[in-house]
Amino acid sequence: MGRTLENKKEIVADLKETLSQSTLALVIDYQGLTVSEITDLRRRLRPSGTVCKVTKNTLMGIAIKDDEKWQPMSELLNGASAFLLVKEDFSSAIKAYQEFQKVSKKTELRGGVLEGRLLKEPDVKILGDLPSKEQLIAQIAGAINALATKIAVSINEVPGSLARALQAVSEQEQSGGSTETAAAVQDSSTETAAEGDSSTETAAE
Repeated sequence: MGRTLENKKEIVADLKETLSQSTLALVIDYQGLTVSEITDLRRRLRPSGTVCKVTKNTLMGIAIKDDEKWQPMSELLNGASAFLLVKEDFSSAIKAYQEFQKVSKKTELRGGVLEGRLLKEPDVKILGDLPSKEQLIAQIAGAINALATKIAVSINEVPGSLARALQAVSEQEQSGGSTETAAAVQDSSTETAAEGDSSTETAAE
């Protein structure tokens, strides 16, 4: 029993809605996959927030007809098509599909579309080699922790540096004070000697 016009409109509307929330679309030839295998593919893609749509090329063609962002996908609409609509975590989604392909060996990646640009299989592979969202978050967290540690070490070193600086000033002042004291003693001795000479002269007279 064929789909009714109303049912087709609902499918197209759903495709448009999902596409509006996606940044990358991959098109695969899924001919030969069983229902359980498609279910397995969807399960693998779910953690990356990717939706797998199995629908007729004509319906997807209608969904992207007036959307420049997805229009290049029309070149990939042939044969039995499944559409992997990725929200943002490209790397995880592509890796999940690649792992599925290794197991099933039944699908073929035709290409994809990203920001209005048609992607061939090598382009998709490059995207898959990028760090995943989780890896990027871990790298950023690591960098932040390293910076925080540096700051903490610097702060902890401040009291020690300050203490050393104060000690140096104190020692310098003490050193300067001793010199002044010695100079004062020397001046006093000189004055006493001079007074002694004066007394001698008086006696001689």
